[in-house]
Amino acid sequence: MSERTGRASRANAAVLVGLDFGADGYSESMDELRLLAESAGLRPRALIGGKRQRPDTALYAGKGKTEEIAAAVQEHSAVVVVFNHDLSPAQQRNLEKELDCPVLDRTGLILGIFARRARSNEGKLQVELAQLEYASTRLVRGWTHLERQRGGRGFLGGMGETQIEVDRRLIGNRVKVLKDKLVQFKRRRDVQRRARARGEVLSVSLVGYTNAGKSTLFNALTHAGSYAADQLFATLDTTTRRMYLQGTGNLVLSDTVGFIRDLPHGLVAAFRATLEETIQADLLLHVVDAASGVREPQIEAVNQVLAEIGADGIPQILVWNKIDLTGVPPGLDRDEYGKICRVSLSAKTGAGLDFLRDALTEVAASKKSVANSPETMQDDRDTYVT
Repeated sequence: MSERTGRASRANAAVLVGLDFGADGYSESMDELRLLAESAGLRPRALIGGKRQRPDTALYAGKGKTEEIAAAVQEHSAVVVVFNHDLSPAQQRNLEKELDCPVLDRTGLILGIFARRARSNEGKLQVELAQLEYASTRLVRGWTHLERQRGGRGFLGGMGETQIEVDRRLIGNRVKVLKDKLVQFKRRRDVQRRARARGEVLSVSLVGYTNAGKSTLFNALTHAGSYAADQLFATLDTTTRRMYLQGTGNLVLSDTVGFIRDLPHGLVAAFRATLEETIQADLLLHVVDAASGVREPQIEAVNQVLAEIGADGIPQILVWNKIDLTGVPPGLDRDEYGKICRVSLSAKTGAGLDFLRDALTEVAASKKSVANSPETMQDDRDTYVT
């Protein structure tokens, strides 16, 4: 290995830490941590695990485990330690002091990935908003330089303003600017959404766990050429395209950001504007990685986020993707009412896509039937008169 390659490897070397508190899915969670670290451009060099009943108040991992982490940092010349947990500002500060290197928690790691992947102006604004709101909680007694005071004479006299207060005020001002800009994006989207509603166009959103294959399916259905890769959070920005169904006409299909277990609440709040495309949809195509051994917890995690943003009442069709890795034949299942509730397909090979088109045709026909019913038309007339 050349000296330059060695320096590059050490520059991104990371020690990953995940503690088992007795919850299900610990092993899968650690695998996910490794993928998250790689998605952030880090090179995992050591994985530190262990069991605890509860987090340590000061160091989260406890004194002995922290010493083990410090030894791994020295051995692998790591430049960062990543915890698969959310740390309090005090815990993060204490760990950085003990380990003599930066420490990231799960939220900070995901924020870093989002910052690398955001492409649209709105996406960048949303990420910056989430980062600032996260950083504002880390200011409290975080660094000694923040305790200095800024004083003055005359009306600026008195005890003065501490540096931490200045930083907090600057962050607050920037947060207000970002929220105002995001409101403008939301208004623009509302106008577009009302235009689609007037045209009685079926609105469909792809949702699912990150890396379930949503973007690949989106490209297979619309030929949009959106970026798709075998990595977590490959795409962040909502992409919307028109799709033509034979015998039905056009519908609008949207590809949204992927979800993940324990998705930081701040990220859900920051991306709420983008996720409103999901909230306003007529139908959700819930894309599931059929080859994943933890697909059921992943389905539960997605439904939990949908409930948090108020989209849990929208009809869903489960899309069992990646059947080319499982040997399951393409097909569809119907519920007790005779409606298509699940489609098995491979977005990569195209097997089963016709079954999904049949499902979309069925939903579109049902929407038109309801829209043209005498009761709906009377309600529209009453609304107009009012």
